[in-house]
Amino acid sequence: MSIYTGRGDDGKTDLRDMTRVSKTSPRIEAYGTVDELNALLGTIRPTGHADVDDRLRAVQNHLHIVQADFANPDPDEDDPAITAAHVDTVEDWIDAFDAELEPLTAFILPSGSDPGAQLHHARTVCRRAERRAVALASEAEINEQAVQYLNRLSDGLFTFARVVNAREGEPEETPEY
Repeated sequence: MSIYTGRGDDGKTDLRDMTRVSKTSPRIEAYGTVDELNALLGTIRPTGHADVDDRLRAVQNHLHIVQADFANPDPDEDDPAITAAHVDTVEDWIDAFDAELEPLTAFILPSGSDPGAQLHHARTVCRRAERRAVALASEAEINEQAVQYLNRLSDGLFTFARVVNAREGEPEETPEY
């Protein structure tokens, strides 16, 4: 099977149900940004922290589900979908890692060790993916759990960045106003 088909040469692509849409449609923007986030997370692993890497691997699998969810304008019950259990899992990870950290009392600059700073970058891409998903939801019905997952994941990536930096002895810097 060839990797190229030429079907997208006209600026359109297929959704899961084979509907043809513009590559600039909000649906494509939403799942394309999730794909960007997933690829970015792949550049961060390995972080040097096995527990963080395990969670990032799981997140990458979850993000494939989000993409499938967004690519499907008319899902069936047995189609891949993000659920409240996925959101709960991310919350559990946040709580577990947060227990390692000093309480946050101010905004911090997104910086630190290489994997810590990269996780901060991933958080910002996740926020953009969430904005794209909200834009899609304003014009089409989508799984609201997927939007909630992205919201929670951005908090998770922030916490992952903080814990990696703390473990590597990188101090948190606050902005100067």
